[in-house]
Order: sequence, then structure tokens, then C-alpha cells
Amino acid sequence: MIIDLHTHTRPRSDDSDLDPSQLITLAKRSGLDGICFTEHDWHWSVEDVERLSGEHDFRIFRGMEISSDEGHLLVFGLEEYRFGMHHADEVRRLVDEAGGVVILAHPFRRKVRYNSNPEGLFEEACRDRIFDLVDAIEVMNGGSTARENRFAQDIGSRLKLRGTGGSDAHAPGDIPSYATEFEKRIETLSELIEELRAGRFRAVSLK
Repeated sequence: MIIDLHTHTRPRSDDSDLDPSQLITLAKRSGLDGICFTEHDWHWSVEDVERLSGEHDFRIFRGMEISSDEGHLLVFGLEEYRFGMHHADEVRRLVDEAGGVVILAHPFRRKVRYNSNPEGLFEEACRDRIFDLVDAIEVMNGGSTARENRFAQDIGSRLKLRGTGGSDAHAPGDIPSYATEFEKRIETLSELIEELRAGRFRAVSLK
């Protein structure tokens, strides 16, 4: 089962040009089995997601992309944005309380692109404590360069962190690109979290 774990829609994410129904239509045409709405510091309601899912006969899961001081975090299992979540430690604490999961999104984007000492950056990156606070790392991101994605893959391999994929879609041309393939069929958010926590998935390219 293939799910895009990282998408954005307007007006919930103010940098997105994608209407929710438009995104769902594109996802279905792309052969995806489901998508996750991961708006910037904002969470969809159960009612709205169930309505859209029913209208389009397509699986939609709720998450958030949290902009923390230590990096962007894809979070599943929380119901709302709370004060203090700009710190990754607080995000980790709240997610643990809720039984959720945290994925580090597009790590070191732009830092890799223009760095003249990639080996030094890699060693420095592997010592970053953010990796102690996440359950997985996004190793295929549609908004990142091939070099940045390879960098994330190498970090994941070194630190033994499982890797996810997502389009990070903000515009119609952004999807399809990357997604996450799961070993089991997933129908609910709780099942998605269970499979992410169990590590039964891999990042895949849809290009």
C-alpha cells in the first residue's frame, strides 16, 4: 500500500496552491492508495477529513508539519498545535503522551545544496540531537534535490533510522514524486501510526 505522507493544501498552508479536492484527484490519478494532509502548524478535523474521504472514495490521514527550532517535523497522533511545540523536545513529549510518531522532514535542506565540505557536514549532522527525538527520517522529499535526498538516506543508514517518502506537494506539478510503501493495508490513522512505529515501510519513487 502506497501513501504520500507529506502534502499541503490551501488555505490551511498559506504557501500551497493546491485545493484539497484537486490534490486528492491528482493523488488518485497517480496510483496512490492514500495521502496525509500535513499542514504547517495546523491540524485538520476528523469531520472534514472524513467528509472529503467519503466524497472522493479515497483514504486521507491527518497529521501536521511542525516548524520547530531544530527542524521540520511530520507528526501523527496529535489533535492540535499547542504552545511550546516550536521546541522538538516538547513535540516529542506530547507525541509520546498521545502514542504518536515523529518523522524528521527534509533534513538539512539547502545546507547540503551549497556546502563545500559535505563530509564534514555529514559527520556534524550525525551528531545532531534531533535524531534522538524522531522515529524516522524523510529520505525522499519531492521539494529536495537529489543530493539532499541522498544525504538524508546516508544519515538514515548511519543512524539506523527508517526512511519515509513524501511529495511535500504545494502545487499541481509536485505530485506524484515520492511516497511511502507499507507492507500492510492501512485504513485508519491508528493503523498508520502502528505501522510507522513498527518500521514496516520503505520510501519509494513514483517518478
